[in-house]
Amino acid sequence: MRQPRASGAEHLLVSLLILYVAVTTLWPLARLFTSAFQPGEDGAPLGLMLSTLSSRSTLRALSGTLQTALLSVVISTLLGVALAFAVSLLKLKTRAALTFLILLPLIVPSQTMALAWIEFFGAQSPILKPLGLAPAPGSTNPLYSIGGIALVMGIEHMPLIFISVRAALRALPADLVEAARILGISPGRIGRGIVLPIAMPSVLASSLIAFTAAIGNFGVPALLGIPGRISVLTTLIYQRLNGFGPAAAGQVATLALLLALMAAIAILARNLVMTRVAVPLPAGAPFVPGKHAPLTEILLWLVVLILSLVPLAALTMTALLPAIGVAFGPDTISLDQFHAVLNNQTIRRAFANSLLLSSVTAGICVLVAVPLAFLSVRRRNPVLRMLDIVIEAPWVVPGTVMALGMILAFLKPLPFLGVSIYGTMAILVIAYLARFLPLVLRPVAAAAQSADPSLDEAARVAGAGLIRRILSIFLPGMLPAAAAGAILVVMTALNELTLSALLWASGNETIGVMIFALQYEGNSTAAAAVAVLSTLLVLILAAIATVAARRLPKDMLPWID
Repeated sequence: MRQPRASGAEHLLVSLLILYVAVTTLWPLARLFTSAFQPGEDGAPLGLMLSTLSSRSTLRALSGTLQTALLSVVISTLLGVALAFAVSLLKLKTRAALTFLILLPLIVPSQTMALAWIEFFGAQSPILKPLGLAPAPGSTNPLYSIGGIALVMGIEHMPLIFISVRAALRALPADLVEAARILGISPGRIGRGIVLPIAMPSVLASSLIAFTAAIGNFGVPALLGIPGRISVLTTLIYQRLNGFGPAAAGQVATLALLLALMAAIAILARNLVMTRVAVPLPAGAPFVPGKHAPLTEILLWLVVLILSLVPLAALTMTALLPAIGVAFGPDTISLDQFHAVLNNQTIRRAFANSLLLSSVTAGICVLVAVPLAFLSVRRRNPVLRMLDIVIEAPWVVPGTVMALGMILAFLKPLPFLGVSIYGTMAILVIAYLARFLPLVLRPVAAAAQSADPSLDEAARVAGAGLIRRILSIFLPGMLPAAAAGAILVVMTALNELTLSALLWASGNETIGVMIFALQYEGNSTAAAAVAVLSTLLVLILAAIATVAARRLPKDMLPWID
């Protein structure tokens, strides 16, 4: 069926979307690339890039990045695959609760999880110390090491593996498993010979996504690596900018470009895996677990509690202490730290800023995602396809890369306005918009694919204009998906650190920045209190989303079956 010709209103809307993507994504990335390709001090082409890449600090940071990322991927893959197999292939009475707790490390902010594990493994651990398992007083926290960084990042990114492998196992045809059972093949051999090969492309693809997340992670290496003098590329960029400011732009642009290149290679490899290695499955009813395994379910609960809740319990217990070093007990429990942080004007402002930033970002992302999804479904043209690819870039590349691009793009006064937005809330809004738009666009685009085009066509024939068709016909059907995406944006942006750590200024503090700053200053109990309060906010949002899930399309929320 031939598409009707695009109207002037559609051309205008596409132009506005192109302008939006250019300002939030293309211009910052372009400035980043041009800064990295500056000549060196001797005027040699690419001299700055070559000198930066060959420096000892860069090689040390690159080595630390690869070591921690690769080791964390091993941990993520082992945990994610094992948990996905158990949850998907066994009949569990508490499957929904287990799934939510398995995904909790992904929902809770990176710096909060790092802080929780620091308190859990520390010499003053309120959980391990009474058991006699804590490190000796005065000793270095064992997490301040390559292994510690890899462990925490591995647990944090494990849900990425779990989600992908679980999706593959939920599509497993029951006929294959049933035929193998009829032939008398043992369950272990079925798992190794049938189930695992089907799931392996998802395992490989999600492992590459976990690697991309690990090389771009800032919260965990900052809280664990800086005290342990373990350098990675994200923390090196942060330290260079903090120490030298915009004067180091060319050097840190090269480091950011190196991160972007590593991420691009991983994403390309993932796409090759999904297109070349994926196993085509025959049509049939999906596999449904038929046998209950109570002992396995108990073991699963023990593992999941240790991975997700025990560190958060240690964090909460630390927040209830008046000071580090005080033993946890009925006579020492106090809400003084919570009162102190809530009475701190800077911390209150950080909460207000984060709520404002996340809410504004979610609202604008919905306003952009709905018309873009509408045009993508109705008008399949190369420009819209290119926009769709470019929009993914800020979510895929490390956040440090995007933050640096924002600095380079908006450090100088804006053309025609003569005003610089560097150091203002505006640059944080632009960075958040670039970073989090895919979280809204993907569910809305998925819902748009199943929308009935005949309603829009009838309205167009009746003379309804573009805006009226989007608002009256398309938008009502997209609202549940858009709301789900908006909630995910607020949950994610509320405690964002990677972008904010490089872009914040006095008066524009965010929750993530305050947690990092308090811990960096040695005020662990106050940092724990702020982290607990921010985690409660995220969990409240997750509860609201769960209650609303009955009105959402299937698979909009990853923890809902």
